[in-house]
Amino acid sequence: MTDSAYLAGHGASELTAMTAAALAEKIHAGELSSREVTQAHLDRITEIDGDVHAFLHVAGEQALQAADEVDASIARGDKPASALAGVPLALKDVFTTTDMPTTCGSKMLEGYLSPYDATVTTKIRNAGIPIIGKTNMDEFAMGSSTENSAYGPTKNPWDLARTAGGSGGGSSAALAAGLAPLAIGTDTGGSIRQPAALTATVGVKPTYGTVSRYGLVACASSLDQGGPTARTVLDTALLHEVIAGHDHFDATSVDRPVADVVAAARKGADGDLTGMKIGVVKQFDRDGYQDGVLTSFHAAVAQLTEQGAEVVEVDCPHFDDALAAYYLILPCEVSSNLARFDGMRYGLREGDDGRHSAEEVMAISRAQGFGPEVKRRIILGTYALSVGYYDAYYLQAQRVRTLIAQDFAQAFAKCDVLVSPTTPTTAFKLGEKVNDPLAMYNFDLCTLPLNLAGVCGMSLPSGLAEDTQLPVGLQIMAPAFADDRLYHVGAAFEAAREPLLPHRG
Repeated sequence: MTDSAYLAGHGASELTAMTAAALAEKIHAGELSSREVTQAHLDRITEIDGDVHAFLHVAGEQALQAADEVDASIARGDKPASALAGVPLALKDVFTTTDMPTTCGSKMLEGYLSPYDATVTTKIRNAGIPIIGKTNMDEFAMGSSTENSAYGPTKNPWDLARTAGGSGGGSSAALAAGLAPLAIGTDTGGSIRQPAALTATVGVKPTYGTVSRYGLVACASSLDQGGPTARTVLDTALLHEVIAGHDHFDATSVDRPVADVVAAARKGADGDLTGMKIGVVKQFDRDGYQDGVLTSFHAAVAQLTEQGAEVVEVDCPHFDDALAAYYLILPCEVSSNLARFDGMRYGLREGDDGRHSAEEVMAISRAQGFGPEVKRRIILGTYALSVGYYDAYYLQAQRVRTLIAQDFAQAFAKCDVLVSPTTPTTAFKLGEKVNDPLAMYNFDLCTLPLNLAGVCGMSLPSGLAEDTQLPVGLQIMAPAFADDRLYHVGAAFEAAREPLLPHRG
């Protein structure tokens, strides 16, 4: 288990530093109550989150009620609803909830209360997992630093002057700061894996279609994927098991058995990777990356070799075009998906004073409700989809997407998994890139090819960069529906590493 500076240096209680698996074991054995575990995390939020700003909404009353229901069930001798029953969780504020607001980090949805729960929300509730609150995020999941949140940025518990990543920085910061032992994020181009890398936590982008998107407020429908994040590989696998599976409410949901990720994580814990073939992606191991990141990555590759894996270099030439293709496909889908936020049916409505037409009310509402990055992507997407440009931009980007998928297929024909750094650098300072969109987009170079291809990936801690003493993430990539390989390799790597000691500055 890895602990952040806040966990080690700011008086975290024993309960808020324990793994989710350990907490669940004690709750189910009657040695701890879900109420006291949940209350400990609520107390921690009260103490710390004023500094970190991981949460947009804290649902203390609802979480304690859910915890009491778990405790009552255990007292009756009932079998726990899941392996994580009673362990509290932080939910990214892009999943709909009936009992707390869903804002997507936007003024457009400020105070919005959904009439239905997302499927992921429902699965969490049915598993007996108390939802402790909704976490901060870049507006409508568009960003890499949470600085695009209409409610202010989340800060990295390792260094409060730096970003916790994005778009799901709130979920990862909550884990790193000991505010929750489990969290849910979404990953459109790296929004689970990238914050995990910057905060020394574990985050997984599952195979597209294996976790329901019903009730996940869409950014880019062909790219968005909900996924688990926690502080250990096993905890992440246990949560993955809860949220995965076919959903008839989601037309993109795949009806096939879910890989046994928990068994894979337990198997990998022995540290043996004999017979595993691991590919190092040539395009993600080169000049231009922070020295400390590359040093940590090369040390991780050496560690995998020592554990019995065969390591080979893999060439994925079209990965160099992934950024350009992604930032055409994503804005096009954003333009379509966000057209529904028009100030008419729900959400923010401005200019409705009797002096403006319906069209003017829509324009005023969207101008005031959306932030600069959302507007930028809507404009880019609308332009790329317009007559005369659709073929030149959108269709060409889709052709590149096919080539990237082919690169993955050819690479996985040679090896079981691929590895790379998760991010080119460690966490940057808040404000450093906010006025340079291209620099911000480049931060996701290593993560977004997976989303274009629909395959799965994990980021887990690989150490501290020598030059910044900030966390570095190792990214593991596996073929579609082979999510169990992520957990096998990830757990083995985690087992062989010394615990990541906190930076005390």
